[in-house]
Amino acid sequence: MRFSGALTALVTPFKNNVVDEKAFGTLIETQIRDGIQGLVPCGTTGESATLSHKEHEQVIEICIAVTAGRVPVLAGAGSNNTTEAVRLTKFAQKAGADGALLITPYYNKPTQEGLYQHFKAIAEATELPLVPYNVPSRTGCNLLPATLGRLARDFPHIVGVKEATGDMVQCSRVLEDCPENFDVLSGDDFTALPLMSLGGKGVISVTSNVIPGRMAAMCEAFAAGDAKRAARLHHAMFPLHEAMFMEVNPAPVKTALAMMGRIREEMRLPMYPMSKANKEKLAGVLKAQGLL
Repeated sequence: MRFSGALTALVTPFKNNVVDEKAFGTLIETQIRDGIQGLVPCGTTGESATLSHKEHEQVIEICIAVTAGRVPVLAGAGSNNTTEAVRLTKFAQKAGADGALLITPYYNKPTQEGLYQHFKAIAEATELPLVPYNVPSRTGCNLLPATLGRLARDFPHIVGVKEATGDMVQCSRVLEDCPENFDVLSGDDFTALPLMSLGGKGVISVTSNVIPGRMAAMCEAFAAGDAKRAARLHHAMFPLHEAMFMEVNPAPVKTALAMMGRIREEMRLPMYPMSKANKEKLAGVLKAQGLL
């Protein structure tokens, strides 16, 4: 399994502090109908840090069942506890996911050798395609290109990376140090097009929760060689990208979806509702984008 194009880092809808299965299923159907190229449940945007183990499994199972093989499901299965990451990845494989997204261990701040051994342990425990997720701004550690290249060469089912440093120099080095068929995906909506121009394969997107069709169209245009159309779409979506991060993700995207009538405006502490001023700004952007 390879991963390319626009994949949505799905929000997890809640209703009275439990997973809203109906809203989640409807959200998934909307994503597929509008042309999304992959789905990622239980990532940062899905508030995985506040899901219980039972809920984590529930969300993955719902996503796989509703998707029914129509697009790839890359299930969030990472942890800063290697044993727990192995358990979650084995569950994702058993549940029928097409791959597992594995965040680098947060808070622990491991060395590069520690990172290698962490992903090695997961790779040796499962045959599932694996995609490390490098987001130093949230984790406090940086999976460097040399380490990632070593992992990709030693374990062929480590098939890609979600690269969210925003650093195009590092991304260039990742592309140089990893095998030619390695799937480098942007972890930032802002850098999706620049990374694809370097040889990246697509994006794991927050904004595509709201506009899956447009994000998919941008990736499709670039893949088809229509860089001008891809650039037009990138610039047209840019105000929405900015709005999705005017407060900490996923508060803005969940608020946007609530304004659009798709989910309830509910998140779990320590995530907190947006300020009134920023909600007004967000509503203005959504109206300008034709979404309200």
